[in-house]
Amino acid sequence: MTIFSTAHFILNSLAIHFQVSVISFIISTLNDYVIFVPMLLFGFLAEYIDGALGMGFGVTSSSLILAIGVAPAIVSASVHTAKVFTTFFASISHWKFGNIRKDIAVPLITPGIIGGIIGAVLISYTPSQATKPVIALFLFLVGFIIFLRYLVRKNVLVVEKPISKSGLTALGFVAAFCDAAAGGGWGPIATPSLMMTNKSEPRKVIGSVDASEFFIAITQTITFLIILGPETFQWSWILALLIGGAVAAPLAAYTCKKVPSRWLGLLIGVILIVSNLITLLKIVGIVN
Repeated sequence: MTIFSTAHFILNSLAIHFQVSVISFIISTLNDYVIFVPMLLFGFLAEYIDGALGMGFGVTSSSLILAIGVAPAIVSASVHTAKVFTTFFASISHWKFGNIRKDIAVPLITPGIIGGIIGAVLISYTPSQATKPVIALFLFLVGFIIFLRYLVRKNVLVVEKPISKSGLTALGFVAAFCDAAAGGGWGPIATPSLMMTNKSEPRKVIGSVDASEFFIAITQTITFLIILGPETFQWSWILALLIGGAVAAPLAAYTCKKVPSRWLGLLIGVILIVSNLITLLKIVGIVN
């Protein structure tokens, strides 16, 4: 009886252990699926906004992911990695639709890489809250100017002209630095700044900024990998974000090409005004 009792106890223990393992595996799989599907949608939505308006992937995806309770450090590392792939697909799509000016995109890359590295190192070791009020106020004013320009002048005449190389160099450095150090800024700073020159169609500004961002995103991701380590990254989420972004990229580029310049300008102005006004109100404590 003792032998049979012992055998029965062992078999029961093994059965319970097996059941627990199976249940744990099912729960883990369901959790991954529950997170994976929203990440697909977040990636699609964020890239569609970014590809159509030249800004918003980082801000949109980060805001949506943070809203479901994910730690900010994981969000930042994952979103920057996903941007490498989404900006690649966006660049190809914009190129096919003729939305890229090489004389704008290329000069932004090298200073952008340098600014991105410095910004990524800075945010890894120091808080970046001090830069946010300045950037938010600047972008709010820029958005207001762009909105008024396209609201008052129904037919904004845009003449294709060369843009100062020194101006593009400074813009690339500042936009990439802010993007890494302040958690966002490449599109929101580069796109409206170039639009204010009135030397390029909005769709070509958007496409050129998106194309150059691919190289900046690579630099920032490598820097974060070195400093934070690959274990900080959620690779399944990154996969979901880039799949969603890959689907949205050609649709966004097509939208950018077809939507009239005036409406693109008005949309960009409204987004800058609303998003940065909320940021400023949060900083002064009016909005929680």
